[in-house]
Amino acid sequence: MRLGIKGKQVLGVTIIVGTVVVGLSLVHLAQLAQVSLDESRGRADLIAKAIYQRAREVVADAPVTNEALRTDPGLRSILQSSLYSKNVTFAAIVDARGRTIVHADAAQEGRDLPRAADLDALLSRASLYQLRAIYSGQGRNFDLTQPLLVDDVDFGSIRVGVSTLLIRGDLDASLRPATLTALVALAVSVFGAVILAQLLLRPIHVIRSGLTRLGAGESGVKVDLDQHDEFGELGTFFNTVSEQISADRSQMAGQVAHLESAVEHLEDAVAIVSPNGKLMFANPALRALLPAATTGTEWSAVVPADHAMRRLADETISTGQSRGPVSSRVTLPGGEESDRLLLTHPVNDASGGLVGIMLIVRNLEYLSQVESTLRYSRKLAALGRLSAGVAHEVKNPLNSMMIHLELLRQYIVPRPSVGRAKGGDDEVDLAPSRDALKHVDVIAGEIRRLDEVVQGFLKFTRPEEMKLQPVVLSVLLDDVVPVVRPEAERHHVELHVQCDGALAVNGDPAMLRQAFLNLALNAIQAMPGGGVLRITCTPVRGHRISIVVADTGLGIKPEDLEKIFNLYFSTKPKGSGIGLSMVFRTIQMHDGEIEVQSTLGQGTAFTILLPQAS
Repeated sequence: MRLGIKGKQVLGVTIIVGTVVVGLSLVHLAQLAQVSLDESRGRADLIAKAIYQRAREVVADAPVTNEALRTDPGLRSILQSSLYSKNVTFAAIVDARGRTIVHADAAQEGRDLPRAADLDALLSRASLYQLRAIYSGQGRNFDLTQPLLVDDVDFGSIRVGVSTLLIRGDLDASLRPATLTALVALAVSVFGAVILAQLLLRPIHVIRSGLTRLGAGESGVKVDLDQHDEFGELGTFFNTVSEQISADRSQMAGQVAHLESAVEHLEDAVAIVSPNGKLMFANPALRALLPAATTGTEWSAVVPADHAMRRLADETISTGQSRGPVSSRVTLPGGEESDRLLLTHPVNDASGGLVGIMLIVRNLEYLSQVESTLRYSRKLAALGRLSAGVAHEVKNPLNSMMIHLELLRQYIVPRPSVGRAKGGDDEVDLAPSRDALKHVDVIAGEIRRLDEVVQGFLKFTRPEEMKLQPVVLSVLLDDVVPVVRPEAERHHVELHVQCDGALAVNGDPAMLRQAFLNLALNAIQAMPGGGVLRITCTPVRGHRISIVVADTGLGIKPEDLEKIFNLYFSTKPKGSGIGLSMVFRTIQMHDGEIEVQSTLGQGTAFTILLPQAS
C-alpha cells in the first residue's frame, strides 16, 4: 500500500513518540527493578542477620550441634517468619557440605540444598542485565549467602532465597499506570500529528487542486497562498508558471487554429496514424476519399492490407523513415479510379520518439489541372497585355476622330437665315447642312461611347499595384457611408451598418473602398421604391471575415445570376457592366470569395469572405 505524505508524517511522529515512550518505560522499569532488587536484598540481609544472631545465642548456651540448631524454637520461628517477607522464598542454615541443617520447610532438612546464583553478583551487573534476568523464562531464585562462623571455625552458612518471579509480579503491577499513561500520550501524539499534517499539507492540497485545473485545460489558474514561508514562495512561482502556460496555450491555440484551417482547405488528403494503428486525424479531402476514415478508427479497418497506403504506413511505423512518393491507382467512392501520389513521414516528439505518421495523398489530376490553369493564366496575361496595347492604339484614333469631327462641325454649322441664302448671283440651300450636323452628332456620340468602353476595358485589364495592409472594416465603411447616404436618401432607403471596430482584413484600402461603394450603390439603385440596406461584418471559421451587403430590392432573375460578374453584362438600361466585374476582380486579387443570393421581389445579398489580418 502506497503511503502518502500525510500518512508518512503521522507515522513518523508516532514512531518517534512511541520510541521515546518505550525508551523511557524501559529506563523506568530498569530503575524499578534495581529498587526492587535492593529492597529484596535488604530484607534477605535482615533475615540472615537475625538467623545469625539467634544461632550464636544457641551455640553459646550448648555445644555446637545440628540438633541444637534444629530444635531451637526461636530459630525455627525466625526461619518460618521469613516466608512472609516480600520476594523471599526460603531461609536455611546449611553445613559446609551443603546439606540442610535447619530450613523454613522442615521437609527439606537433612537434604542437599542446591546453590543458586548469587544475589550480590546480580546487583553488581547493569540495569538491563538485571531486567533481563527478572523477565527471563519462568523466573529464577537468587541466594544471599552469609558464612556462619563458630569460634572462628566455618560451621556452615546461612542462605536466604529471593525469587525473580515475585519481583516480576511487583514490577508488572507498578507498570500498569505507566503503560496506560504511555498509551494516552501516544494517542494524543497521533491526534496532534494528524492535525499538524492537515495544517502543513493544506498548501500542497491547494497547489494540487490548481495543477488539476491547469491539467484540465483551464486558463489563468491562480492559488491563494499568503503564507510567508517556502509554501508562499511556491504559490507565487506556481502563479507565474500558470500565467506563462496560459499565454503559451493561447498562442498555441492560435497556431493550431491556423494549422487546422490550412490543413482543412488542402486539396491533398492528409491523415495522421498513431504507432498502434489508430487514426488520429483525417482532413475533409481524406474523408471524401475514404468515407470510413473517422478519428479513433483502426487504420486496418479503413484501408485493406494490400493497399499501397497501408503498406507505406506500416513501413514508416516499423522503420521510422519517410516513404514515397509512390504513384498508385485509388478507387473513389463512386467507383471511379484515379491516380494519386502517396507519401508518408514520421512525426517525432522532442526526444525523437515516434508519436505517429503523416500520410499525404496527392491528386495528380488536380496537379495537371493546376498546371493547365497556370498555362492558361500565362496566355490570359499575354492576351491582356495585347488587349491593353490594342485598346491604347484604338484610343488614339478615337481622339483624332473627335478633333476632326469638331472641325467638321464648325464648317457645316448653318448661318442664322431662313430658307435659302443669297451668295452673289447664286442661291444656296442650307437644309443639307442641318442633316449633316445631325449625322456628325450621332458619330460623335458613338465615338464617346466607344471611348468609354475602351477606358473601362483598359481599367479592367491594366494590372494594378496592390498595397496590402491591415484594414479596419469599421473605418473603411465609415468612409463609404457618407458617399452612399445622399443616394440612399434620394431613393428613401434606410442604411444600417453593423461592424465590430476590432475586425480587420489584409487588403488594399482604396480597392476595397471602391468595391464596397459599387455594391452599396448597386443595392440602392435596385430599390427604386425604397427599402433597407444592411452591411454586416462577422468573423467566420478559417480565420476569415464575412462582409454581407443585403438589400430588400427587386432581386435578380435566376438566369442572370451566373452572368452578373461578366464584363459588360448589366440588367440596367444605362449600365456599363463594369462595376460588378471590377468588384469580382478586386475580391479575387485579395484571395477572397464572393457569393450572391437573390430572390425576385425580396432582395439580394452579396457575401464577401476576406482573410483576417494577422
